[in-house]
Amino acid sequence: MNTEFTLSDRTLTLIRYPAKHQHKSLQAWDSADELLIEHIAQELPALSGSQQPWIVFNDDFGALGCRFAEEQPVWVSDSKIAELSFTENLATNQLPAVTMQDCLAPLPNSPALVILKIPRTLALLESQLLALRKVAGPQTVIVAGAKVKTVTRSVLALFEKLIGPTKTSLAKKKSRLIFCQPDPEVLSREIKNPYPTVWPCRLPNGQTVQIANHANVFSRQSLDIGARFLLEHMQVSDHDNLLDLGCGNGVLGLNALSMAPNAKVTFVDESYMAIASARLNVESNFPEQIGQCRFIASNCLESLLDQPARPSFTKVLCNPPFHQQNTITDHIAWQMFHDAYELLDKGGHLIVVANRHLDYYHTLKRLFGGVTTLASQNKFVIFSAAKR
Repeated sequence: MNTEFTLSDRTLTLIRYPAKHQHKSLQAWDSADELLIEHIAQELPALSGSQQPWIVFNDDFGALGCRFAEEQPVWVSDSKIAELSFTENLATNQLPAVTMQDCLAPLPNSPALVILKIPRTLALLESQLLALRKVAGPQTVIVAGAKVKTVTRSVLALFEKLIGPTKTSLAKKKSRLIFCQPDPEVLSREIKNPYPTVWPCRLPNGQTVQIANHANVFSRQSLDIGARFLLEHMQVSDHDNLLDLGCGNGVLGLNALSMAPNAKVTFVDESYMAIASARLNVESNFPEQIGQCRFIASNCLESLLDQPARPSFTKVLCNPPFHQQNTITDHIAWQMFHDAYELLDKGGHLIVVANRHLDYYHTLKRLFGGVTTLASQNKFVIFSAAKR
């Protein structure tokens, strides 16, 4: 695997966290990172050492943050995995500590430079630009980067609408840069922030809950069909200590609280916006049960496995992702299953809903021994794996 990132006068050792699962064909940077670094180093040297802060958004594995660590940027990400990658890469390269924060925290005022990787979801970009327009000024330099296919008309229109005049570079190595000049007239316009979005969801027992979703939550505008299928087949008792793994907006955990008011529920996701959404949804719909709930940002279940007194669970519900950033991969699902096995009580169950084309049955059988199919349809299947 390629971990040596050499560009201009610098060489960095960079990994995608967790390193033990990094595929040999993948690396922790892309051509958009290279274009951003080259442009800033060559075209914006006067900004080095600025008294005003730098901000770095959506740095997938810390390549940008490491390259410019000496500038002490404020590093902003919604991803716990990106944060862990950046932390490890800083240490490996013996670089100074950098201020890290999630996308819901206030940004520093009057930044000199904003470096932004275009995220996968347009909603997250909109949310970040809405936050940025509160602190940017005419002197703020904004440079964004992405693969060419990601630099769409909709992306450019958002920059124009929320920040100011926008143009792009020529494509190079299938990536290009976006240059946006903050316009005081544009920044002064009153624009309502639509996030979090809220919509009603009718649970299988007939109760209707209001589901709030911050910008980067999976299936933000409606209930995804995999979760809907699992909701219809959930079984929860008041004695369950349940874990909603990869919780998103927390709808599975909400259904558990609706079905079994005395159940304990732990919500886990690697997205800080997902955790914030799940907490908001419990507070709004089941305020009297908030004391029975925990909300944890974690790479799979590492944060729980690393606790001195490991918790244990009777049931883990999981609708696993099969991508990391823009890469399709099965290592996240495998780690989720393995971590769940470690934390389940003997006799506890891992309940997984998945697309039929994914070969999770054999993966689960190899790990747990026995797997039962609880339900299936033309697109999804639900497996139950018991810890013996």
